[in-house]
Amino acid sequence: MVSSLDGIIAKKDNSVSWFETSDYYEKGVTVQNTEEFLKTIDCYVMGSRTYEHALELSKSYGWAYGDTPTIVITHRNLPIDRQNIEIYSGDLNKLVNEQLKPNYKNVWLVGGAMLAKDFIRLKLADEIRLSVMPIILGDGTLFFDHIGQEQALHLEDVTAYKSGIVELCYAIRK
Repeated sequence: MVSSLDGIIAKKDNSVSWFETSDYYEKGVTVQNTEEFLKTIDCYVMGSRTYEHALELSKSYGWAYGDTPTIVITHRNLPIDRQNIEIYSGDLNKLVNEQLKPNYKNVWLVGGAMLAKDFIRLKLADEIRLSVMPIILGDGTLFFDHIGQEQALHLEDVTAYKSGIVELCYAIRK
């Protein structure tokens, strides 16, 4: 997930311009090769609003998820214009145990906040990777608001980039 320092993952207008940063942190490392990282992902899972937003952005920037299998969690009838996209509306435990675990090694939960919270609450997520942008937005969708339970984490990695972005990787203790 990408977040502002104050924990906001989406502005009310869904604009993503705040993802761009002109900050410079001298001790930071250069951003990793995104293409190499994306090759490690076997399947994407996303909520319906994230999917709709990705569809809208794809009109200008192309489909960000390539040909990797993508499962959209929704009860609504959404347009599907790619063969690698599947709609799922059932039980999340069943999805993970019967469809994801047997077929994929590295599943990336793209968003949104409600779906991420469901996966955390149901103990279906193994880790949280949070890229904190050097900005305070002050208003929008919070990543962890009202999660409803305490969740112990174990810090696995921290990377500070020259762009001022800090990536945190936590294992979820079960």
